[in-house]
Amino acid sequence: MNDVLQNLHDAGPAAQLSTVGDWVLREFTVVGSTNLIAADLPAWNAVVAKIQINGRGRFQRRWISDHGGLWLSAVVPSEFNSPAGRAMPLAAGLAVFDALQSLGVENIRMRWPNDLLVNNRKLAGLLLDQFKPGLTVIGIGINVFNAPEVRDKSLTNQTTRLADLLPDPPSLQDLTALILHHFRAVVGQMHDGGFPSLLPRLSRLWGPPRRIEIDLDGQLRHGIFNGVDDQGRLLLSDDAGQTAAFASHQVTHLKELS
Repeated sequence: MNDVLQNLHDAGPAAQLSTVGDWVLREFTVVGSTNLIAADLPAWNAVVAKIQINGRGRFQRRWISDHGGLWLSAVVPSEFNSPAGRAMPLAAGLAVFDALQSLGVENIRMRWPNDLLVNNRKLAGLLLDQFKPGLTVIGIGINVFNAPEVRDKSLTNQTTRLADLLPDPPSLQDLTALILHHFRAVVGQMHDGGFPSLLPRLSRLWGPPRRIEIDLDGQLRHGIFNGVDDQGRLLLSDDAGQTAAFASHQVTHLKELS
């Protein structure tokens, strides 16, 4: 049984179907991974679950997906190995930023390629998969009412959640609809104007220049993060003033040093 069928089996009863704007939404109680369930779906379909058993982040890192958080995967059209396709993680991060800012979340910024931080604590993260040419699955996890540090003590003082940031946080249902609305808007803008049309908005979301360390599969590089180029690649300026560009698949870990 392949991973997709296994996830459908793990999901138990059939999904509850609904429409949210232009989206078809499948809602589950418990799944292995929403991204894997979404793998066989067409564009503008989405999967949401109350709990993920096998939630994962970039490079197969574990992602705590306990009750009370938003665990959502959305399928969008994306040209395979195109500049826009490679920059989709940044576009998706921008969509989530826009949604959270519209709720009144303050002091929010992006950490390349697509983490969302508030006061240097992680609020949301994304994982993008391309199971089929022409389609990208955007997986999004947002801490809302959950407490990931209870499940993983190493996350103590490393995360935050909407329940601590807003006096009246949205329901998971309303947050799902809001995120899907912003995904559709940003993907539409990138389709019409290309990824460079998003750069003016993205350039304001990184915060002030900061020194970082990146791990290139065992090779460490240090320097100043200088935003991204027109392909979404990280721009790193070293102490000699030389700037190099790195794609997201090259960087296995990024650590902010200041």
